[in-house]
Amino acid sequence: MKNAKQTFTREHLLYLKKLRTKKILVHVTQVGVLLFILALWELAAHLQWIDVFIMSCPSRIWLTLIEISQGGTLWKHAGISTLETLAGFAIGTSLGYIIAVILWWNNFLKDVFEPYVVVLNSLPKIALGPIIIIWVGTGKASIITMAVLISVVITTITILNGFAETDKEKALLLRSMGANRLQIFTKLVAPANVPTLMATLKINVGMSWIGTIMGEYLASKEGLGYLLVYGSQVFRLDLVMTCTIVLCALAGVMYAIVAVLEKVVVKNFNH
Repeated sequence: MKNAKQTFTREHLLYLKKLRTKKILVHVTQVGVLLFILALWELAAHLQWIDVFIMSCPSRIWLTLIEISQGGTLWKHAGISTLETLAGFAIGTSLGYIIAVILWWNNFLKDVFEPYVVVLNSLPKIALGPIIIIWVGTGKASIITMAVLISVVITTITILNGFAETDKEKALLLRSMGANRLQIFTKLVAPANVPTLMATLKINVGMSWIGTIMGEYLASKEGLGYLLVYGSQVFRLDLVMTCTIVLCALAGVMYAIVAVLEKVVVKNFNH
């Protein structure tokens, strides 16, 4: 291991240094852009270029964040929304993967149900909100159901397409060697679609949050979605903007966790 670095050529080491420098520059620029936007926003509010009652500003959002944090309101509602999102994310992804496996396994079922899956994907899920409330009632059950409905369809379509695009020549080779359907799936199809699954998880982070907030809009008295509706009803735009930023932060953290998981899984898979 000590001599491993010596095997790299000078050009290769320079290339790796260039990649690290570029990565650092990207992160610094991202932070700089964010700070510039916040500063411009605050300046526009201070100089009355914008109406702070409608647009708010970073300083007012910060004060609102402190206010709802100290009272425990933020942690309560953010925690509820996070748990609902995680439940919808886990159930929707798992169920979608299972459905994709079933449809891949049986071509007849795939030909029958694939059009229905496509139609469900194009249907605005919020239109199903009243039906979901009637079927499962108000509260967490309907919210999680909404999150599941959004993520399960995306997962099914994405994973099924990945299964269909798996190298057919390799599958034919396995069949010629006497492999059955289960062996082809476990030895070829599932491993080949690990990157597809990781990409689907990233997509489902956003989809699950969308489903949760939509559900809280319709049938909830707690959660970030409820705070967003409440803030708009009483014209507390500072609260609305604060909840929006908290929502973005939570979604970003969840996405970062999935990204780290992807690196670990892909690294182990390649080894």
